[in-house]
Amino acid sequence: MKLLRYGPQGTEKPGMMAADGTIRDLSGHIDDLAGAELSDAALDQLRAIDVNSLPVVEGSARLGPCVGNIGKFVCIGLNYADHAAESGMALPEEPVIFFKATSAITGPNDDVEIPRHSVKTDWEVELGVVIGETCRFVSEDEALSKVAGYVLVNDVSERFNQKQRGTQWSKGKGHDTFCPVGPWLVTPDEVGDPQDLDMYLDINGERMQTGNTKTMIFNVAQLISYVSEYITLYPGDLMITGTPPGVGEGKKPNAIYLKAGDVMELGIAKLGTQRQQVSEWRHLGDEVLG
Repeated sequence: MKLLRYGPQGTEKPGMMAADGTIRDLSGHIDDLAGAELSDAALDQLRAIDVNSLPVVEGSARLGPCVGNIGKFVCIGLNYADHAAESGMALPEEPVIFFKATSAITGPNDDVEIPRHSVKTDWEVELGVVIGETCRFVSEDEALSKVAGYVLVNDVSERFNQKQRGTQWSKGKGHDTFCPVGPWLVTPDEVGDPQDLDMYLDINGERMQTGNTKTMIFNVAQLISYVSEYITLYPGDLMITGTPPGVGEGKKPNAIYLKAGDVMELGIAKLGTQRQQVSEWRHLGDEVLG
């Protein structure tokens, strides 16, 4: 299944993508695509629905983040060997864990805002994993059975705040609009092996990142198992798993960073695509941020 949320920011409704590409409304069956609605039992109930019997969402509805009320947003850094090399950092012996603010989450095609005083705003295409069952000390063999689905994520990052204002990565990762999620949550049966997914990211039509999840240092099962030793993961939690090479910071001979007017387009096989336009910082009071 391809599950999604659509509508204005803050009032999204749950939906399902039909085979013909139309969005079908699920709000008659569930309140939101969040928390307990992501369990195996709940997803099995959605699978039993005849998608063609659901109301069609007419017009060009905005797509919101495909999971609502995300409780924890766990991130893995330096998980592709070639990205670590372009960053000038040693390969990690264990997964690098940090967190991204849930207030950074936006829809897949919402604008990305350059933070006030930013000098090094960058991009990162990443595979996201949404937890469907509680994970605590889960084994690698059982880890993938705890996954509700996979999502496309852009882990937008402000490198100066991330690396040159101390060592607290979250300062450069958690700005408003810095995490477009979606367009869909794709259930594991449609994804197959999460370690064989092509991925890319373009800036203004120019290819910047090309990769495949098979080159991860620590695979998805290892990451879920590892994180669950330290942090209990609950249904609806989101974990992103690192980025391949090609980020702006690593460009030679000179780094490239985002500026207002730039357009990011990215995708992962089977998980859809995103498109964001970059805008200048705006005061929260000017309008509600996505």
